Amino acid sequence: MDKKVETTPSLTMKRRLNASPAEVFQAWTDPALMVRWFGPENVTTMEAQVDPRVGGGFRVLMLENTGERHEVSGTYYEVVENERLMFSWSWITTPERVSSVTVTFKPDGDGTILTLMHEKLFDEQAVKGHTHGWTGSLVKLEELFA
Repeated sequence: MDKKVETTPSLTMKRRLNASPAEVFQAWTDPALMVRWFGPENVTTMEAQVDPRVGGGFRVLMLENTGERHEVSGTYYEVVENERLMFSWSWITTPERVSSVTVTFKPDGDGTILTLMHEKLFDEQAVKGHTHGWTGSLVKLEELFA
C-alpha cells in the first residue's frame, strides 16, 4: 500500500550578492535598509518593523504603484546571526494562509550566496505571485550592494 505524501507548493531562489554575510543579514533585519529593497519593482515599501529574535516578529507595509496597500507579517522561528533566518509569512488579507520562509547567507569569496526557500504556499497562484515578489525584491537587494 502506497502512502500518500502531502506536498505543498514552494519556491527556491539563489543569488550571489557583492556583500559579506553580515551586511546581507543586516539588510534583512534593519528596517532602514529593508524599506530600500523589500518588494518588487512596482512597490514602494512604506514601513518595516523588525524584532529579529526567536519569537520576535516583523511587519512590512508596501504601496503598489496602483495605490493598493499590502501588508505582510510573521514571527521568527530561528535567527542565527549572519547565517540564517526562518520565519512565518502571512498577508493581512489572508491571515489563515501561513507559509514559511528560510533565508541562508553563505560566504562566497568577498560576497554572499543567499538562498531563499518559501514553503507551504497556498496554491500555484501563490507560488507565481511570490516568485514575482521575491524576484523583484532580490533584484533591488542586488542593486543595494552593487
